[in-house]
Amino acid sequence: MTDNTTRLDHVVLWVRDPVAAAGFYEENLGLRPLRLTEYAAGTASFPSVRLNEETILDLAPHSMAERMRVLPGADASAGHPVNHVCLSLSRPDFEALRTRLEEGSVPVSELSHDSYGARGPARRSFYFADPDGNIIEARHYD
Repeated sequence: MTDNTTRLDHVVLWVRDPVAAAGFYEENLGLRPLRLTEYAAGTASFPSVRLNEETILDLAPHSMAERMRVLPGADASAGHPVNHVCLSLSRPDFEALRTRLEEGSVPVSELSHDSYGARGPARRSFYFADPDGNIIEARHYD
């Protein structure tokens, strides 16, 4: 996209093992890992996974927290100051994700109905955690 409307560019998630985290997001959500080779070679501080053409999730190792001094106290954010990140999926992708998570023994919440989001009430949603405890909500509107 080349227009200048405000969009979500990235979210940084604190993780213990960025490579394992990238594998989790690739295996369960089909997100394409970015910069894994560079991270392994020490030329990138962290890898990412691509959510869509405009948005990525950065997978920052906890060890990077001490370098996060862009604002006073920012280095103390390694943990879980974000409540959750919500991903909007198509109905088939939503159902496939829930099935994959359940088959992989990843605990999922009960289904919620009509919870409010960026596009109004979602038909269904549920929550799960990645291996580092970052909470992800999955939802579909159709």
